Amino acid sequence: MTTSTASRPGAVRARRREATAAVLFISPWIVGFLVFTLWPILQSAFLSMTDYDVLHAARWVGWDNYVQLVQDPKVAMSMGNTLLFTVLEVPAHVVVSLALALLLDRAGRASGFFRTVFFLPKMTPAVAVGALFLLVFNGQDGLVNTVLGLVGIDGPAWTTDPAWVKPGLVIMSLWTVGASVVIFLAALRAVPRDLLEAATLDGAGPWARTRRVTLPLISPTVFFVTVVTTIAAFQTFTESYTAFFGASSSAYGNDAALFYSIYLFQQGFQYLHMGFASAMAWVLFLVILAVTLVQIRISRRLVHYEGGAE
Repeated sequence: MTTSTASRPGAVRARRREATAAVLFISPWIVGFLVFTLWPILQSAFLSMTDYDVLHAARWVGWDNYVQLVQDPKVAMSMGNTLLFTVLEVPAHVVVSLALALLLDRAGRASGFFRTVFFLPKMTPAVAVGALFLLVFNGQDGLVNTVLGLVGIDGPAWTTDPAWVKPGLVIMSLWTVGASVVIFLAALRAVPRDLLEAATLDGAGPWARTRRVTLPLISPTVFFVTVVTTIAAFQTFTESYTAFFGASSSAYGNDAALFYSIYLFQQGFQYLHMGFASAMAWVLFLVILAVTLVQIRISRRLVHYEGGAE
C-alpha cells in the first residue's frame, strides 16, 4: 500500500509532463488555426453585418447585406450556375474516375505507370487549365471541334454559347480526376479477392461482380469522393475566372460562366464591398453545409461499412 501510494504522485507528474509535451508539439497547429482559420471566420461573420470597403472604418448595418443579397439578381443567377455545374460535374467526376480506377485495377504491372500518367494533370496549375480551355474548346478551330469535324459532327460554340459553357467546363474539369483515381484504386485493391473469386464461381460476370461485390465494398470511398467533389464544385473559381473574366479574357465574358465564387470575388476585391462579400461567403457555407448533411442522410441507406454498420 505504501509503495502504491508513493508512486501515485510520480505517475501524475509523468502524465502532466506527457500532456505538456503533447500541447507543445501541437501548439504550432493551434496557433495557426486560431490566427489563420478561427479569427478570419469570426471576422467575416462580423463584417457580413457591416458596410466595409477597406478604405474606411466598418459601419454596422445589421442584416442589410443579407437583404441586398436576396434582392440582387446576379446572386441568384450565379448560384443557379453553380448548382447546375455541380449537378453536372459531380456524377461525371465520380463515374470517370471510378471507371479509370477499375481499368487500372486490371492493368497488372503497368498500373503504376498509368497511375502516374493519370495523376500528372492534377499537378497542372488551374490557371493554365483555364487558358487551355479557350484553346481546346474554341468554337472556330479548337481541338475538340476539329476532332468532332473529322467524324462529321459540327461542334458547338463552347466558349460563347451559354448552353454549352458549363458542359464544356465540366468536360475540361475531367482533366484533373487523377487524385480521385488514385483514391478509388486504393479502395479497389483493398477488396478481398476471395469474395470476387467466390462470385466468379457462382457464375457472376465482370459487371455483376462490380455491381454486387465491388461497389458495395468501396461505397464509403465513393461517398467520400462524392462529398469532396461536391464541396469543390460549389467553390469552383480559377478555371472559369481565367477563361472568361481574366484581364485578357474580357472578349469571352459570359454570364453563363459567372459562378458564385467569382461573383463573391468581384464584390469583395474588385468593388471592395467586403461586407456584402462576407455575407455571400456565409450563405455559400450554409448551402454547402445543407447539401453535405443531405448527402450524409442519404448515405445511411446506400453506404455499407465494414462490420455491417451503416
